[in-house]
Amino acid sequence: QVQLVESGGGLVQAGGSLSLSCAASGTNWSANFMSWYCQAPGKQRELVATISRSSGTNYADSVKGRFTIPRDGDKNTVYLQMNSLKPEDTAVYSCKASIGALIYWGQGTQVTVSS
Repeated sequence: QVQLVESGGGLVQAGGSLSLSCAASGTNWSANFMSWYCQAPGKQRELVATISRSSGTNYADSVKGRFTIPRDGDKNTVYLQMNSLKPEDTAVYSCKASIGALIYWGQGTQVTVSS
């Protein structure tokens, strides 16, 4: 059974940095895509960043130049390096993986940025 386990959320002051990680276990398949989404209170979940198996990346305009999504393909692990954090980045961040024909989600981790 495939599971995504996230870690690294927490509380940080505006301008600070946090790094999230998401590790997929229970499969020998390499994920086609791994992504991070965020959902702030009262808002819809939205895509933050995506990385493909060939390491192509895509970022939401709001995080370009501040966030990066490195990936360890051999371990099906993806990270979200968040720099220059803003209070509006406060949200629950969730990892998503496309493995084979199926989609998997992590449980989410809270990121809170204080002003």
